Amino acid sequence: TEELMNDYSGSLSEITLIPSSGGVFEVKVDEELIFSKKQLDRFPNEGEISTLIAEKQLLKNADGTCAPC
Repeated sequence: TEELMNDYSGSLSEITLIPSSGGVFEVKVDEELIFSKKQLDRFPNEGEISTLIAEKQLLKNADGTCAPC
């Protein structure tokens, strides 16, 4: 969460951590799943979540639905 706050402090309105069990680690942006440890059978690499968020923001900006994100 610290990495995300540093990278996106001006554009993230909320970061929510939801405790779970069974080894589930999922990251959603705007209710869209962008990373799932359960599906990929691995934890994210360093910086991977930030990269996925940046890619999602670029896609939103490209289709005009979010400017700026």
